[in-house]
Amino acid sequence: MTTATSPRPAAPHSLPRTMTFDVDDWNILARCWYPVALARELGEQPLGVTLLDAPLVVYRADADIVIADDLCPHRGVPLSMGRGDGRSVACAYHGFRFGGQGKCVRVPAHPDSAIPSRLNLRTYPAVERYGLIWTCLRPEGDAVAIPPMPHWNDPDFQQINCPWIDIAGFAGRQVEGFIDVAHFAFVHTDTFADPDNPVVPPYKTRITPDGFEAEYRSSVGNYPIGRSDRGRPGFEWLRHFRVHVPFTATLEIHFPDNGRLVIMNAASPVSARQTRMFAPMCRNFDKALPLQDVYDFNLRVFEEDRALVEAQKPENLPLDPMLEAHVMADRSSIAYRRALRTMGLSQFFTA
Repeated sequence: MTTATSPRPAAPHSLPRTMTFDVDDWNILARCWYPVALARELGEQPLGVTLLDAPLVVYRADADIVIADDLCPHRGVPLSMGRGDGRSVACAYHGFRFGGQGKCVRVPAHPDSAIPSRLNLRTYPAVERYGLIWTCLRPEGDAVAIPPMPHWNDPDFQQINCPWIDIAGFAGRQVEGFIDVAHFAFVHTDTFADPDNPVVPPYKTRITPDGFEAEYRSSVGNYPIGRSDRGRPGFEWLRHFRVHVPFTATLEIHFPDNGRLVIMNAASPVSARQTRMFAPMCRNFDKALPLQDVYDFNLRVFEEDRALVEAQKPENLPLDPMLEAHVMADRSSIAYRRALRTMGLSQFFTA
């Protein structure tokens, strides 16, 4: 785990220049941790990312990862346009160089002069976990912790970091789709689902300190279509969902012969209309198979979901239960919306 030390939290009045969220909702969501990049993406050169409408730069400073506003304090050029060397990043405009903790360490025009503190960057905490780089824009006070992922540190499990997927939709809609069990027979029939098996058996949700969980049992398998052992007769598939508000959920699937697959759906809200979805996985079977096969299959499944999420109206998630119709199969969705309301978010996410 890599942590940036002594971050300078943004002032309470400091908000992104372009806001797609309601301000009160933004201030609540900014207290939570989100992934912004795959750890393997970050080399010597800086990365430009966006979280909750806030442009950020991610760069390496020796053993540390630095996350800061993507803005040189000298003349406002994005630092993600600059050059890194693994120890610092230099602005593309005047070469001002920034190192650990976002400190300005060099002004080429005045190499022998003292550097004023106003040239230091506003930084945010950086934590590397599950092969992802996480941050929080308002880490002070009652910031929500990074969600746990079952079996990630189990030596019997293989850890897999799938490429992220961009979705032109709201993070809440995407998470709701991930935990929805009634859409399999209609959306995922080219990947794993059975179009002749749409029935959702009864299941219950249980409240947890940071959201809720649900165990869903059915005969719908999770093998890719075409596998000879797909739908093994008599086997009951258990899918254990753990939802951590606002936008992270894990799914643990119980395969035959004590196989386990865990998928984390970590929806990072770029804006109220754009989501970058990260999906680290771990499993204790098929560990010798090519990773590209996993990447390709995972992409096909999430592409099937993406088409529906991007088409939904209203685009954002109505938290008032009377604004959309519900059936018994929607217990997870109802629990998810209730958990978001408990956070203090508005009855209808506005953008």
